[in-house]
Parts: sequence; C-alpha cells; structure tokens
Amino acid sequence: MARTVAVVVGSLRKESINRKLAKAIAGLLPDLKFDFVDLGLLPLYNQDLDGNAPKEWVDFRTKIKAADAVLFVTPEYNRSVPGVLKNAIDIGSRPYGSSVWDKKPCAVVSASGSAMGGFGANHHLRQSLVFLNMPTMQQPETYIHIGEDYFAADGSVADARAKPYIKKIADSFAAWVEQQLK
Repeated sequence: MARTVAVVVGSLRKESINRKLAKAIAGLLPDLKFDFVDLGLLPLYNQDLDGNAPKEWVDFRTKIKAADAVLFVTPEYNRSVPGVLKNAIDIGSRPYGSSVWDKKPCAVVSASGSAMGGFGANHHLRQSLVFLNMPTMQQPETYIHIGEDYFAADGSVADARAKPYIKKIADSFAAWVEQQLK
C-alpha cells in the first residue's frame, strides 16, 4: 500500500516555482501518492468558528489527517512563511487538542529566486513544526535558489547541477517517511 503525502505549498501563484519544485519532487517518487492540498480557499482562522467550522476548514483537516506524511514547500515572505501557510498551520492545529499535524513525519523545502533560497522561511516554519510535534527531516537541509531555465517544459528539473540534489532530497524524504512510520 502506497504511503500518502499531503503536499502543502506556501504559494498561491499558478506558476509558482515552489509548486513546480513540489511537483518535480513528487515526480521522482512514484511509490508514494502525493495529494496537493489547496490553501487558497481557506478562510482566515478565527477561534470563534471552532464550534461551527467552515466547510473549507473541515475538508482541509480531513485531507491532512488522512495523509501519512507532509511535504511543505514554501517561498519566503519577509524572512518568514507566507500568511496563507501560517493560516493553514493554525487551522490544522485547532481546536486545541485536535491537531491534524500531530506525529506526522514531514520535510521542509524552501525555494526562492534569491541566493538565500528561502532560508528564513525554512527555519521559521521548523519552529512551528516542533510545537506541532511533527518529526521533521533534518538532512539534507533544503534551501534552493531557482534561476531561469531551472525547470524543463515537462516540469522536471532541467538544471544539470541541481538534478542529483533534488533526487537526493526526494529519496531522503521517502526513506524518512518509511523510517518514521515503521
């Protein structure tokens, strides 16, 4: 039975480099089932709605809860994660004591057009994941600078120097998930 990985991309743009990177990683792991979870329609978290959660919250929580693991792929906004990703984390962690994130193995990948590759967002997200009790893959650390011609027309990684590294990330994540779910 294939493990299911919820893919949470911290960017809403259709042509997001982070979405492309997430798809490229997923394409390297045919033995895992990847479920891309849309964050764009999630209403902002408001504790007053916990007793009567919007359908979008319920659907989101159900998808995350059904997954065996989570792959976070995010850009960096102002040295942190985008608001849409923080909102999703909050929705999944509430109501208190009912977190859908608890004990799900995960990895954090950040990508940016800048040379730092989303370092700040990556580490800021990791702080939340510790609190959420999510075993997080530590190596390889993944902050990727994505320049022009990084992706091929089919969505795969075209950059010859990057291909082995992306494969290493994908393989390490698959092994991490298996190790954590034994």
